[in-house]
Amino acid sequence: MTTTLGERSPLKPWTGVPSELSGMFRPHLDALAEEMIEEILAAVPAAARPQDEESARLVRLAVEGALHQFVDLIADPDSPWEPVAALYREIGRAEAREGRSLDILQTSLRLGARIAWRRLASESEQCDISRRTLAGIAEAIFAFLDEIARAATEGYTEARAQEAGELEHRRRLLDLLLAEPPAAAQAVADLARLAQWRVPRTVAAVVLHERGRQPPSHPSLPPDVLADVNRREPRLLVPDPEGPGRGRMLESALHDWVAALGPTVRTEDAAKSLRWAREALPLARRGVLPSDRLIRCADHMPALVVFKDEELVRAVADLRLAPLKSVRPRHRERLMRTLLSCLQNGFNATEVANRLHVHPQTVRYRLHQLEELFGERLYDPEARLETEMALTVWLTDPAGVQSID
Repeated sequence: MTTTLGERSPLKPWTGVPSELSGMFRPHLDALAEEMIEEILAAVPAAARPQDEESARLVRLAVEGALHQFVDLIADPDSPWEPVAALYREIGRAEAREGRSLDILQTSLRLGARIAWRRLASESEQCDISRRTLAGIAEAIFAFLDEIARAATEGYTEARAQEAGELEHRRRLLDLLLAEPPAAAQAVADLARLAQWRVPRTVAAVVLHERGRQPPSHPSLPPDVLADVNRREPRLLVPDPEGPGRGRMLESALHDWVAALGPTVRTEDAAKSLRWAREALPLARRGVLPSDRLIRCADHMPALVVFKDEELVRAVADLRLAPLKSVRPRHRERLMRTLLSCLQNGFNATEVANRLHVHPQTVRYRLHQLEELFGERLYDPEARLETEMALTVWLTDPAGVQSID
């Protein structure tokens, strides 16, 4: 069984320091703390970064706490050690929660101890402190430093172990929520409790793919987003995806990834959202769907449905687009794009011209050519949906226009 500092008494070299020195030291502690903090922040840049205010706060807490507690121990060597250890265990936990190593804290404490010793040594003659007492103080300072560093390490280790356990629970919960058939509600609730995750009413799944050759940065996501980006298929589960700012948050966090966001569904239907996200991602990688921003499946449902059975649609395309075989390939593509836009805009020449960035008369000329090729079937309501699906598939394939020869 592991022994914590709360269950052990450290060596107490400060018992050899005359207790009356505590009264001599105490009035100077605040000024010494400011001197130590100033030098630490100058010597340890990571502790002074403007974006890392929490690290600077912890350095101040550690330095001020160390000074006052050290002097308290000199005044009363038999005072309980546990409150001292508890403070530094909590500082260690805070460093772990912030995702930092203990290097900044430990470097700061060592530097602070040297500064305190240097100040004491320079003023020892004025304070009439003997060499023997001075040596005892030095031993006490560095023993105290070892003890509080040990306490900080214990807190840090405990927090990292707890974090690792919660992370594993969150990964298991992510798999459970995305499983098919859906897991029992009680099983989800039990694992969510272990993972410290509140079960939401709605969710959306996200699947990811690396955008470039360089490994993407780990996305910075809110703690309520379940994520596992270190697996073969990186994925997320986003609670309340329609909530204020959620879309912008995902856009910002996932800019290094090609990311497909499935439709919003009830939490128990999360696997359905995952299925659509999985349909969208390969289409984005092929260039069928735009991949320069977050791909929202809800915005591309027609294309997703069409490409659900691409082979069948291509077979229909061979039949529906057969009249275009007699047209030269380059002109054929223009006619195909014009026909698709006509079908999507009710054959409104002005609207089609705006979409294709051509003159309305050009649209009318091409439409006349299409009427000659397709005849009355061009306006057949029953054939329009099939023709639109066929054109959508063929025009997304660079070789498609050529392959209907």
